[in-house]
Amino acid sequence: MNLHEPVNILMVDDQPGKLLTYEAILAPLGERLLQASSGREALEHLLKTDVAVVLMDVSMPEIDGYQLADMIREHPRFQKTAIIFISAVHLTDVDRLKGYERGAVDYIAVPVIPELLRAKVSVFAELYRKTLQLKRLNRELEQRVIDRTEELRQSESQFRSLANSIPQLAWMANPDASIFWYNQRWYDYTGTTLDEMKGQAWKDLIHPDHVAEVVAGIERCWAIDEPWEDTFPLWGKDGSYRWFLSRALPIRDANGNVVRWFGTNTDITERKQAEEALIKSERMAAMGRLAGIIAHEINNPLEAISNAFYLLRANSSLNQEARRYARLAQEELTRLAHITKQILGFYRDSKQVVAVSLSEILDNVIELQSRRLQLNGIGVERHYTTRGTIQGYPLELKQVFLNLIGNAVQAMPEGGRLRIRLLESSQTGSGRSGMRVSISDTGVGIRSEHTKRIFEPFFSTKEAKGTGLGLWISKGIIQKYEGTIRFRSVQVGSGKVTCFSVFIPAFAAIHSPEATAALIA
Repeated sequence: MNLHEPVNILMVDDQPGKLLTYEAILAPLGERLLQASSGREALEHLLKTDVAVVLMDVSMPEIDGYQLADMIREHPRFQKTAIIFISAVHLTDVDRLKGYERGAVDYIAVPVIPELLRAKVSVFAELYRKTLQLKRLNRELEQRVIDRTEELRQSESQFRSLANSIPQLAWMANPDASIFWYNQRWYDYTGTTLDEMKGQAWKDLIHPDHVAEVVAGIERCWAIDEPWEDTFPLWGKDGSYRWFLSRALPIRDANGNVVRWFGTNTDITERKQAEEALIKSERMAAMGRLAGIIAHEINNPLEAISNAFYLLRANSSLNQEARRYARLAQEELTRLAHITKQILGFYRDSKQVVAVSLSEILDNVIELQSRRLQLNGIGVERHYTTRGTIQGYPLELKQVFLNLIGNAVQAMPEGGRLRIRLLESSQTGSGRSGMRVSISDTGVGIRSEHTKRIFEPFFSTKEAKGTGLGLWISKGIIQKYEGTIRFRSVQVGSGKVTCFSVFIPAFAAIHSPEATAALIA
């Protein structure tokens, strides 16, 4: 399979209308789309062809989504096939756990957001394609090594030249498991020498959290002369660890005796990061929903307590000191109620387009970031020449500016200036009128080699702290409003200034949740 060869996406739903909708959403991906109107028909497809992603409805007659997932996972060929559930009903955490236990990799709730569905299916399809390519390359490599070993038994120099030419790290070991040779790529990656790698020195390059398990696994396979495979982080000369898929094959003579071992280490860091970013993104979304639920549950009793303190302060039997304590308690309750209202506002969005004040959204986001601003010693300058009223959805616009302002705050751990401007403007090129928001910081800046990838999914300049999804999602939201989001990062004196500019037209054909729901229903 080459890089651009389409893979099979199986869509399972008992309603033909939904299948047509999914086909229309996924058609731009250029993959082969297979339809099944029942679990039985889906199984027939799976037995006839390989499938990269299964997109299925949870609720179906005869065989529901959970039962079908169980059947799919029982077949060895499909134990790692990506399964995405689509549900039109509210799912509890128990329902989600049930699905994940049966092999689901993701959930999508109705109404389906076309961009989100395409993005998720595209990621899993690409992972499947890369996995097949990796398996094919490793199979070819292993077979080539076995064939060449027999042919070049008397010519060690030629064999080593071949091993040095492959993209993987490679090594050879004696029947007693003592490694006697590494290819040049091993030394290039680890920065070691042959003398430094003598004996069991290779163990020192494995991450400490994995070394015991890895050593036990390879020694077990070597003891019974069986192929070995494992995945673990390996130390590089730059001081960082990267994930490798490591394999070793026994090379036998004509009598079946092991004469040596040949091993490879294939870098799979990017694939691991993509998988972890997807999991982290879902976890963050769940935390947001939980925060909204908690805020909603405490809102009513909080109001009752506030009323009780109001009546208490009015009681004539209280002395002056007691009134002061009651006043302080009521002030703290008022502050807590305000925080609860802000949380609820962030996790409740309008179901239809409404008038949105960008100045209020910016002030709201700055208020939520106030503690971090204070702790980091960051000064804030606001310059609004308008209220910035547009038509849109408050929650997703808050998400955009919370991400941009949050990134600016994180870029100034040692303090600095945060400047926010809001003004009426026109779009470059089209001349359309609208609102422009500029967010500037005096932080660490964005390196020039990162500028072309800053809006790519899963790309982050924050190393392990970022998911790499924030700016990608923000750009998608602004594009939905037919707007633009751009940035510049320049050197100013001894420091750097980074500015993100967001333009939103005053009037745009925004796709509403109701329109999407009508397509899915």
